[in-house]
Amino acid sequence: MSDHTSESPRPERAPGASGAAEPSGVSGASGVSEPATTPGEARPVSAERPAKARPDDGSGAPPAGAGPQEPGGPGVPQPRSTAPQPSTPGPPEPPRVPAYAQQVRSAQPNPWGQTKQTPSEISRLRPVTPAAIPGATLWAVLATGLLSALLLGEGIGLNLLVVALPAALAAYFAARATARRLRPWTAVWAVGGLALLVVPALRDAGWPSFLAIVSAFALGSLALHGSRSWLGIFLGSLGLLTSVAEALGWGARGVRDRMSGSRGRWGVAFRSTVVAVVLLVVFGALFASADAAFADVLGSLIPDVSVGDGPWRFFLGALGLVGALAAAYTAAAPVRWDGLTVRPGKARGRLEWALPLVVLNLLFAAFLAIQLTVLLGGYDKVMAETDLSYSEYAREGFWQLLWATLLTLLVIALALRWAPRGGARDRTLVRGVLGTLCLLTLVVVASALRRMDLYVDAYGLTRLRISVAAVELWLGVVLVLIMAAGVFGAKLLPRAVAASAAVGVLAFGLISPDGLIAEQNVERYHRSDHSIDIEYLSGLSADAVPALDTLPEPLRSCALEKIQRTLRDSDEPWYATSWGEARARDILGDRDPAFSARDCRGLGAGENGSEREGVDDSYDPYDPY
Repeated sequence: MSDHTSESPRPERAPGASGAAEPSGVSGASGVSEPATTPGEARPVSAERPAKARPDDGSGAPPAGAGPQEPGGPGVPQPRSTAPQPSTPGPPEPPRVPAYAQQVRSAQPNPWGQTKQTPSEISRLRPVTPAAIPGATLWAVLATGLLSALLLGEGIGLNLLVVALPAALAAYFAARATARRLRPWTAVWAVGGLALLVVPALRDAGWPSFLAIVSAFALGSLALHGSRSWLGIFLGSLGLLTSVAEALGWGARGVRDRMSGSRGRWGVAFRSTVVAVVLLVVFGALFASADAAFADVLGSLIPDVSVGDGPWRFFLGALGLVGALAAAYTAAAPVRWDGLTVRPGKARGRLEWALPLVVLNLLFAAFLAIQLTVLLGGYDKVMAETDLSYSEYAREGFWQLLWATLLTLLVIALALRWAPRGGARDRTLVRGVLGTLCLLTLVVVASALRRMDLYVDAYGLTRLRISVAAVELWLGVVLVLIMAAGVFGAKLLPRAVAASAAVGVLAFGLISPDGLIAEQNVERYHRSDHSIDIEYLSGLSADAVPALDTLPEPLRSCALEKIQRTLRDSDEPWYATSWGEARARDILGDRDPAFSARDCRGLGAGENGSEREGVDDSYDPYDPY
């Protein structure tokens, strides 16, 4: 048999079979060329061009490329052999199909329509699928839910910080399980969020505490997501809410897996916890009944849980558990909000872009020149020329300047979007024009704050006035940050603005605005013998007690009557009591100011009362607090 490399192996023929001799034209030596075949004759299959397999048609003819043909050529009838045909080693192998062909053939169209779901935007921005929930994270989540149910029912104070600590640990354990590293800005957001929760523990006033709690939630969400762009900072501060649904399924799968593979460990832990609680309850009740002092201490330490407030406490526990679970899931699989980008606006020409801003800068400069004239010539001359009263000039001017500052920031944002971006000269133009605008706006901010200072000095400080003054001051800080970004680059500007807002809220809560309002009004009353609005000051929180306690009678009793009645009616435990409330209780003691309540009539207006002279300052959005 030939050993030519271009031939495929053939099965051996039985002795005596027809065609046992080598056909003519086929050499028995390697390297001898084959004669040309006639048209229609099968050629031997070469190594360079593999033969195509053809199915057996039942005629018994060998397929093309299986070996040399029988002599006689095409069209010549071949003699049939009566000898039995040789047996084959097995059934013929099916043709091998390449992998790419199999993939193409398997992708069959769906006659019922398109069933492939397009991934949502959140799924695209959350590329990581976290593994099973770690055991430490699960225990921290359960602790958060239990503390929420026990501590948050009576009020807000130190208990909110106590509940937030295990939730932060749950997020930390989940992030560590996915090998996430602690970055500097993440630490800044996390520490800032926990620091903001100190405000409810220190201040009795509800309005700065509410701002601090909302800001703490935003900073905690930023710490979990790690955003850095403008849109990422905005969405990242609220992005924790998008993880609630997926976090519930993640936690349920983790509990199910541990219950199925724990081999009784979770059952042992549950039984041990139940036995410990029963022992504490039994022996604690015995010791409390045996000693009154121990009963008082135990009653102040243990939350007062009753059956009536069971649904409310169950809701608080579920809220804490879900919140901690969402924080842990976000730490393990954060949403990359920075993936959402806003296309920059179309760049404008230099003249088209700069001309309106230059005109605006000239207007600002003219206004500030008039302000300088007012400061030199005095307000009396201006009021005589404008027929405005002192209060109208100071009050209305402040609000207009506040709106001018806000609109200027909007103009700067739009100008940056459409600024020319041709090269170094365009960058110099943008920095010069916008830098001048920011500098002039800073002078406007200073003028507005000066007007508010004069107005407060004449008519006293209120919650509305101190709030808008704080907002104006923060806007000035934002302008300074924008100017710094024009010099050093705008990479850190979004995070710097968010951090400045958080620092502002923290400082606003720590200075005790209610206490500052009371202190300024009392000092103004003592310094210049002005009248004082006792009706307004009596509606402040317990933070104002140290300053109001220095008033002479009957003003002191009238200012403190409502506050002391509120403190007497409240029976909050230590963990829901702020330091400001505790200090007010120590100052007031057991004194009852109600004996002079009859003398409080008429102290809210007129002589010894308000000196706002008909100014409509009744609108105060923070009066409920």
